[in-house]
Amino acid sequence: MTDTSARLLKLLSLLQTPREWPGRELAERLDVTPRTIRRDIDRLRDLGYPVEASRGSVGGYRLVAGSAMPPLLLDDEEAVAIAVGLRAGAGHAIEGVDEASVRALAKLEQVLPSRLRHRVSSLQNATVPLTRGDGSTIDPRTLTTIASAVTGRERLRFAYRSGDGTASRRQTEPYRLVSTGSRWYLVAYDMDREDWRTFRVDRVSEPFPTGSRFTPRDLPTGSTAEFFARSMSRAQNDLHIDVTFRAPAGFVTARLPSHLGAVEATGEDSCRLRTVSSDSLEWVALRLALVDCEFEAHGPVQLVEYLDGLGSRLTRASSAGPRAAESGPGTASPAAPSPTRSPSGHG
Repeated sequence: MTDTSARLLKLLSLLQTPREWPGRELAERLDVTPRTIRRDIDRLRDLGYPVEASRGSVGGYRLVAGSAMPPLLLDDEEAVAIAVGLRAGAGHAIEGVDEASVRALAKLEQVLPSRLRHRVSSLQNATVPLTRGDGSTIDPRTLTTIASAVTGRERLRFAYRSGDGTASRRQTEPYRLVSTGSRWYLVAYDMDREDWRTFRVDRVSEPFPTGSRFTPRDLPTGSTAEFFARSMSRAQNDLHIDVTFRAPAGFVTARLPSHLGAVEATGEDSCRLRTVSSDSLEWVALRLALVDCEFEAHGPVQLVEYLDGLGSRLTRASSAGPRAAESGPGTASPAAPSPTRSPSGHG
């Protein structure tokens, strides 16, 4: 850094204190002439810092509010105080602390010296927060990592735990963070599922920016707020799937999409799938049928009913297939089988 640059930074640090500085006192502090101070003040104004000068024997310089927000210089105590405050707010999704504060925290922690980062962590670890009672707390580092990936348009990998405890690994294109006042959510494009998803950030762990950049895709709906509202509405109708397969666990696992979770072996030739899915009822039913083995759906009720109807339709379709086509004009239909009598003799 040149002497001029270093002097400007020190001058700016002095001016950011809430007082008026006489030009002579600034000159003494920086060991330069009052004329150099006037030139440095002009340079700061050219950079967008609104420095106001007052005339008279007690006049001087002070930094005032302007039309735009210029960069600020913080001393050690100020930086620690701001970082702790932002971490506390971000970690518990306090009302009014939204994505902008998380971006600010991400920027601040990126430039914090290691000694200050250690002080912030020590203060955070020594504090017992009073939460809202739902136990939904977030590691601020997780939040700032996600925010940085969103801002930098960088693909993000992370571990995720669904509502029923199913663990998975996700690779995403993070789009936006959403705060509801009580929780944080990530709206992202899930690359493995080739679809948009909404993730609760308190269920995210081990976030890792891959370094791979991406061009943001268009949301299925017009705005993030609209997409999030629809996503939450769908989440309330998630399918709590419970299915038993009459086949080995390895056979079934190889034929099911990985995001449906792992099956549990219940015997040498049987296994069970218990999972929560936000996919459509029709899609889930089709995927279960494509496993190509006998299975029994225990729930939910709407899945059992849909599979029953689907089975009836498929049976009718097969009975009206090749045999019906063979029974054309002049072709005798096969004789209907005789009814089987019950032991009592009634039909």
